[in-house]
Amino acid sequence: MISKLRKLKESLTKTRDSIFGKISQVFTGRKIDDDLLDELEELLLKSDIGVSATEKIVENLRETAAREKTAENEDVVSLLKTDISGILQKNKRDIVFDPASRPMVWLITGVNGSGKTTTVGKLAHYFKKTGRKVMIAACDTFRAAAVEQLEIWAERSGVDIIRAQTGADPAAIAFDAVSAAKSRGVDILLIDTAGRLHTKANLMEELKKIRRVAEKVVPAKQIQAHLVIDGNTGQNALSQVKIFMEAVGCDGLVVTKLDGTAKGGVIVAISEELSVPVEFIGIGEAIEDLQLFDADSYAEALFNA
Repeated sequence: MISKLRKLKESLTKTRDSIFGKISQVFTGRKIDDDLLDELEELLLKSDIGVSATEKIVENLRETAAREKTAENEDVVSLLKTDISGILQKNKRDIVFDPASRPMVWLITGVNGSGKTTTVGKLAHYFKKTGRKVMIAACDTFRAAAVEQLEIWAERSGVDIIRAQTGADPAAIAFDAVSAAKSRGVDILLIDTAGRLHTKANLMEELKKIRRVAEKVVPAKQIQAHLVIDGNTGQNALSQVKIFMEAVGCDGLVVTKLDGTAKGGVIVAISEELSVPVEFIGIGEAIEDLQLFDADSYAEALFNA
């Protein structure tokens, strides 16, 4: 069976080949001076990791190179990986289950087409494999296919699902689902919500309502909002995260479709500028292709095949 790191490296091929793989070539046979650091800065900015993270990385490299007289290509790449891993780790939060505070409610949000419904199914599979009692709530009542899709995922994962007819009130379904999860001793309830443009105020208000009704059943501390971001989004992901944070909060991110994009560096920008942890990444279509995010492995995969 292919290792998780090998699968991650293969999935990040486009991101690595487009920018990060070229960085080591820039340093080969050259001394670290202002011209070289300017080239590095340009490459990092093109990689979607953002201005703030780029400035921090370049300045750290400048100071380290001056202090340690670093000139070898391998040393430079190692420093870059360490800096990127450090940025990605600074917001890390472990997923903790407290038996006295069940259920944990995950409100899964995101824009249209980000891969929310598939992510809910894969999360259900992941948590079930770790020994948790899982339930899914199908609160995307605008897209009939979403409910059918979730039912298939629930069956594959062996978890319960709470659903209603197309067009039903999503908040009412959420209330019923949280109540059922509480009475059945569920560890984690995954609430799939309808995809919505982050610029549509009325749809964001609906998300707030779902959260409010859930808080009528369980304490607010047991409810978390987790945003699904399409890896192809690039720098636009930052505005999405900001608006969803303002509406219902953002306790963590799931970044999907990283196997088909050259914009995987945006994860670094989000971590640096918004201090939101990346919890899972989607690197393929298979049920096992949702990985718990590991900063060191991700930084390694950005530079080395």
